[in-house]
Amino acid sequence: MAMKLRLARHGRKGIPFFWLMAADARCRRETGKEKLGTYDPCLSQGKAPKVVLNKERIQYWLSCGAQPTDRVRRILSEEGILPKYEFRETPKKSTPGKKALERKG
Repeated sequence: MAMKLRLARHGRKGIPFFWLMAADARCRRETGKEKLGTYDPCLSQGKAPKVVLNKERIQYWLSCGAQPTDRVRRILSEEGILPKYEFRETPKKSTPGKKALERKG
């Protein structure tokens, strides 16, 4: 069974809140075996921690062969659980458009 460490979306429209889950790769996004932590991208820096993780259980699932998704890999590398991961490909969506390029130069 291929296990993934991935985010399950909760919260309401416009205000996302994510659970970090260990789940079978073939299951739906909201289902999972175990809740490993939370991630709230809408929190400002000073209020509360954006990421709360159960590091022991994450280490267990990684030792069992669970593969983190790209977003989870980035979160875990920022928390120091995984080594720093460099994303080499920039999505085409994030490249500036024609008008932005004209304004620059």
